[in-house]
Amino acid sequence: MNVRLQTYLILIFAICILGCSTTYIPKTATPVSSFEVDRYLGTWYEIARLDHKFEKGLSHVTATYSTNDDGSIKVLNKGYNKEEKEWKSAEGKAKFRGEPTTAALKVSFFGPFYAGYNVIALDKDYRHALVAGKNFDYLWILSRETTIPEEVKVDYLRLALEVGYDIEDLLWVDQDPATKGADEG
Repeated sequence: MNVRLQTYLILIFAICILGCSTTYIPKTATPVSSFEVDRYLGTWYEIARLDHKFEKGLSHVTATYSTNDDGSIKVLNKGYNKEEKEWKSAEGKAKFRGEPTTAALKVSFFGPFYAGYNVIALDKDYRHALVAGKNFDYLWILSRETTIPEEVKVDYLRLALEVGYDIEDLLWVDQDPATKGADEG
């Protein structure tokens, strides 16, 4: 293979890799500024999400954030699959895309491939969060408790609509302790 063709193929491959690991945010969304990552660390309960294949069928979903030695953020997502009667978990790593005072991060569960993780609403006590992904296919409502106050829910749904999300597609996650799996995994 000649050098020019080899260089061309490497360039095409690099462009494909970069395209697979986009870390964007919808243009109409703005990440939270004055973000304090230490206050965000800990466990969050998933209240609602736009469903996708890596969480399909999961209830009682939590996301736990802690710091790694290298300054990145360890991400541990866990949920119960009622059909399979087992807990599923995924561990990843998140990094800030810019200044750590802006809640615009990228997260990876698969090696060098990153996706956007953007906190676009957060109450002053760090109890409730609205998180946007790289596009309109990814949205989460999180809470430090298994429920969320109705006024927060209404505010976050209004903001999601303003940004451009189809909130009719939100899946409201079962966090009822009575339906939780017997094995706490």
